[in-house]
Amino acid sequence: MEINGKREFELLEKMSFVRMGGTAEEFKAAEILMEEIRSIGLEPALEAFEIEDADLVKGELEVLEPFNKKYTVTAYKLSESTPEEGLIAPFYYAENLTAADLENSKGKIVLVNGYLSLDMYKKLLKAGAVGFVTMSGTMIETEENSDLFTRTLRDTLRKFGNMPGANIRVTDAFDIVANGATKVKLTAINTPVTRTSHNITVTIKGTEKPEEVVSFGGHYDSVEFSKGAHDNAAGSVINMEIARYFVENPPKRTVQIMWYGSEEMGLFGSKAWVAAHEDELKNHLCMINTDMAGVVIGYDVARVIASKEATAHCDAFMRRHGYNVGVTQDIYSSDSIPFADKGVPAVNFVRFGHHIGGTLIHCRYDIKEHLSAEALAKTTKFVLGYGVELVESVVFPFERVVPSEMVEKVDKYLMKKELAELDKK
Repeated sequence: MEINGKREFELLEKMSFVRMGGTAEEFKAAEILMEEIRSIGLEPALEAFEIEDADLVKGELEVLEPFNKKYTVTAYKLSESTPEEGLIAPFYYAENLTAADLENSKGKIVLVNGYLSLDMYKKLLKAGAVGFVTMSGTMIETEENSDLFTRTLRDTLRKFGNMPGANIRVTDAFDIVANGATKVKLTAINTPVTRTSHNITVTIKGTEKPEEVVSFGGHYDSVEFSKGAHDNAAGSVINMEIARYFVENPPKRTVQIMWYGSEEMGLFGSKAWVAAHEDELKNHLCMINTDMAGVVIGYDVARVIASKEATAHCDAFMRRHGYNVGVTQDIYSSDSIPFADKGVPAVNFVRFGHHIGGTLIHCRYDIKEHLSAEALAKTTKFVLGYGVELVESVVFPFERVVPSEMVEKVDKYLMKKELAELDKK
């Protein structure tokens, strides 16, 4: 089968709309994918799963002293809500969350730089902060050319405690700090809800070794404000092209192709699939994940969550066929993680662009205009070629093992040590 980048790009265009996990728009994207799957002679399995989310009610930060001004913020989803009338407290900007910063955080609403990690959050809780504010965006953005993002206080953080939180534009944070705010009122109210998201799976049974499975995966949801062309409509359409290939070329081993929902919210789709099919994973020899592709200005990498031998095999394949792919043994924050956590070797294919300005993700600028049919076909060619080598090998080319150094990285990503320590208390 000839890889058809034009066909891939046309499907990507159909999916280029905001499709957040658990929304009607995400399900619309699922229906588009399922219609395409049926058109090539396969019957998709649609599996629903529940996710935690929240509706936003109100977000505002008002400086009370030494000046008075109101700023728009978004409440952290699933964080504790402030009273309806707001939470009044002294304000403090904690630049580094050093011991000195923490000493000054007790009883205050604390502004921190950038994102909120588990380590940062634990420090704020221990220090006795009564609320937190993170910031997003850049100093060159305006309200007209940017969006104020909503963030979620994820379950791994909430297990250590809950307090009100909000997100603010960095330009507004600058204004607050530069003008010496000392007392503020934070109003951040959200209502927890349960939503339904979906995974899509197709299975093409192997002709010679049907009990052995190689899976291809990628998520199809996006974040708010983002049409998600690069991240990850591109990976979704590449997997569709791979499905077409195996329909026309029946595989020696069983091939499963999966499109995961709600990845952007915390790998919810792949976690749900692994939990629902854990007894089947013993048959899975490798999971191949494609997350971000198609950008014109960029570069391709493979992150191998497997043994050194598997990494060397992947690198040798790329060299042998002249594919310009940087291969390293490492984890990657995507749907391969739940598989690797259960002992299934995984390979992540990624075409980066945003690091060097070729495109942007997780914002309104993740659009199809930064991608091309040719770039999609380029990545599809080596993802498919590598997958075919695994599926058709007489003897599988590497052991089904996730080595200790990769287990350690996966465990760290999943914060297992911190959660285990919490369980002991």
